[in-house]
Amino acid sequence: MPVPLHQAKAELFRTLGHPVRVRVLELLQDGPLPVRDLLSAIDVEASNLSQQLAVLRRAGLVTATREGATVVYVLSTPDVATLMFAARSILTELLAEQGELLAELRAEARG
Repeated sequence: MPVPLHQAKAELFRTLGHPVRVRVLELLQDGPLPVRDLLSAIDVEASNLSQQLAVLRRAGLVTATREGATVVYVLSTPDVATLMFAARSILTELLAEQGELLAELRAEARG
């Protein structure tokens, strides 16, 4: 029996629920990167990055190719970058609203 759509979406969002995985996806928006570049951009142990990359591969969000001794990662589809952009837009809007509320509270406290 196939997995219901809402359950599949929940699994996708659980996959996105780790800061290292989100950072990897952000970095890969600009194009393919070898693991060594991901390691230099993200302050984590190599074993931790490897685990997080494996989760992203299993979820189908990234793909890996070997170029000699180097493993290069890329987003599996441009839709992943679109999703990351949508998340940024949503957060920007939410934080703007919170900033407006904070400004009102500060003005109220002064007045």
